[in-house]
Amino acid sequence: MSDTIIVQYLGFEVQASVRMYKFLVRETATEPREFTLAIANEAFDSHRARFQDAPDICSLKLRHELAESSNHPPKSQFNVSDAELDVYSSAHWKKSQRNPYSHKPHQDS
Repeated sequence: MSDTIIVQYLGFEVQASVRMYKFLVRETATEPREFTLAIANEAFDSHRARFQDAPDICSLKLRHELAESSNHPPKSQFNVSDAELDVYSSAHWKKSQRNPYSHKPHQDS
């Protein structure tokens, strides 16, 4: 991927079965291009994706697609797979060892 590329998040749209995330990619010598990435609503319902992480997940996927195709992918719409969600969550979500809201053991003074 070129250093002169800018990926700008434009927002999302909720549809019946997916959330669509829109990005604008700007490169110095070409017209801006719009890309759309979809994450299934079921991924949020099953807690495999978090709403606050979705733009980052999609941005990483888009950057990967741009890098794979010398910044010019043959298509402008992509779906984020379950495997990609699993890779993201294992790399970014820390598994808590204990519940932070559990009772603390009573200590005698």
